[in-house]
Amino acid sequence: MKSNPLVSVIIPTYNRAQTLTKSIESVLAQTYKNFEIIVIDDGSGDHTQEVMKSYPTVQYVYQENGGQASARNAGLKIAKGDLIASLDSDDEWYPEFLQRGVQKMVAEDLDFIFANWDQQNPNGEFWDFLSSNIFIAPYFPRMKDGWVTLDSKALRHIYIQGCPSPSSSLLMTKEFVWPGWNESIKIGDDWYMLVRSLFQAHRKGAFTLDKLWRKCIDEINIYDGRKRSEVLEHLYISDMEKMLRDFKPSMTKREYKLMQKMHVYSMVELAKHNLIREFNFKATSKLLGRSLLLDAVHTFKSIPAIINMGYQRIQQEKKEKKKLIEQ
Repeated sequence: MKSNPLVSVIIPTYNRAQTLTKSIESVLAQTYKNFEIIVIDDGSGDHTQEVMKSYPTVQYVYQENGGQASARNAGLKIAKGDLIASLDSDDEWYPEFLQRGVQKMVAEDLDFIFANWDQQNPNGEFWDFLSSNIFIAPYFPRMKDGWVTLDSKALRHIYIQGCPSPSSSLLMTKEFVWPGWNESIKIGDDWYMLVRSLFQAHRKGAFTLDKLWRKCIDEINIYDGRKRSEVLEHLYISDMEKMLRDFKPSMTKREYKLMQKMHVYSMVELAKHNLIREFNFKATSKLLGRSLLLDAVHTFKSIPAIINMGYQRIQQEKKEKKKLIEQ
């Protein structure tokens, strides 16, 4: 890899004129300067075009609305860089994001890196997200100079179970990303792309727990802005079903079973939601029927775990309400 590679920063946006400026400015403020910025406007109906007039050096492309994967792919097709980053238009990088990422990738010839972030809650408070991620926590003891380097086996094990790296956290080689994001995926297009790439060849990656960017949350976020029931339905049931089907030939039996268990658990959790919150007995029966056909044992194991999880959540909500009243 070149010592000073060009980074193509793709910013997909849809009706984000109020936050797009901060995202662009955060790229322009990077200490690493060899980058190009490509903004793909995915059919915005707000004043995004007016905002972009203030940035004549930024490539701006308008397209009819096709979703975030479609917008990222449009940027990838015109990207000239050896490295690719996709920054969501409501997120902001801290100044050393690119510098730290490029240095690590060049030094160890990595396929990708991802960085920790400040996660904003709906109440405006920020918290350390990645340090509590259960999928990568077992690898924390490998930390050296602020980074954990992962081989292909470790990466497959992590990403089979979940995706600890949202779009804005990633810096990747163009070869790793190509041919792009699956446009039929509803939420987990990054996850799908990463798993596909990890199955294509032996890969090396790394992550840092240093917070190098900020994720801002509102009601129209693709993932964080959705209700839990919508995330279950679209990501952990619909998207995961596609992943299980498409990647089964590349998975070991153990990998397939791990992902399938999460798939089944999500069906049971959504079934509980449909029963208790929606009183939708038909949808509940359908989901439980599907989960039983896939893995009856894990279905029955999941039911008490999910009931207990719901009870714990209710108790936590009561504590928070009591705390607010006392204040």
